[in-house]
Amino acid sequence: MPDTPHLEASESLWHVPERCSRATTHEALAGWRMWKPESTSLACARENPKPILRLERSTNLPSILLKPPSPKRLRNLTVVSALNKLSETELVAVPSESEKLTERFPPFPGVYAVYGQNDDLQFIGISRSIAASVLSHRKSVPELCCSVKVGVVDEPDRTALTQAWKSWMEEHIEATGKVPPGNESGNTTWVRQPPRKKADLRLTPGRHVQLTVPLEELIDRLVKENKVVAFIKGSRSAPLCGFSQKVVGILEGEGVDFESMDVLDEEYNCGLRETLKKYSNWPTFPQVFVNGELVGGCDILSSMQEKGELATLFKK
Repeated sequence: MPDTPHLEASESLWHVPERCSRATTHEALAGWRMWKPESTSLACARENPKPILRLERSTNLPSILLKPPSPKRLRNLTVVSALNKLSETELVAVPSESEKLTERFPPFPGVYAVYGQNDDLQFIGISRSIAASVLSHRKSVPELCCSVKVGVVDEPDRTALTQAWKSWMEEHIEATGKVPPGNESGNTTWVRQPPRKKADLRLTPGRHVQLTVPLEELIDRLVKENKVVAFIKGSRSAPLCGFSQKVVGILEGEGVDFESMDVLDEEYNCGLRETLKKYSNWPTFPQVFVNGELVGGCDILSSMQEKGELATLFKK
């Protein structure tokens, strides 16, 4: 069994609250009916003593059963019983137009299975917004995201979503004897990975190592041998002041390949802070150098960004 996938998040989360009154549930389902009026209908039946609400099967979406929480049953068992099996769920074609895609797939939490051009299963995932996840996959790997099966989870906490994902995954493995290629360990096609940040440069091997050249000469070499260098307080992954954090954000936002150095690191950059002030004749930090020349600090970079001048600067 592969590792549980990361949960795709979306700011446009819309779902039936976990604990809600019958009236609130009806309001939420009414919203769903307004969202897809041509393909859904609401049928209400009574099951003494608790009601069951069902969205009937449409041409585009599988049937979805929403049940109120039952204190007598485990939550994960309730979720599994509410989902169709993977093999019984309708396969829905993914349209190329974004507007049609968001109309066809629900913006609800649940589990989804993505199929390629030959209806071969590529990936099973969980999401806080199925529509947003399918749209993202369609844009990033259109040749692998041709059709999708959808299962909306009625109690969308992480435990319930994970259990739904395991249910579909185990069914597929039992039927085929293998994991979907997108869920194999090490496959990063379907799950967004945070970009790796470059390590900060160090001027010396350690504070107790005697330098053979003056520190100012090391600084001069550093700024002239690298196109863009940012001297900041803290590391690029954890800046220790707001100005340094903003400069790192600006450079990363512009897609600049830059080197960084922590002026507060007295273990590996001992004496850098005061020496750099003399070298640049600039008393504050951060300091950004481009092609060996001091551009300035946070205020200057922010002003250049607002004027649209940074792109030209970094192309020199």
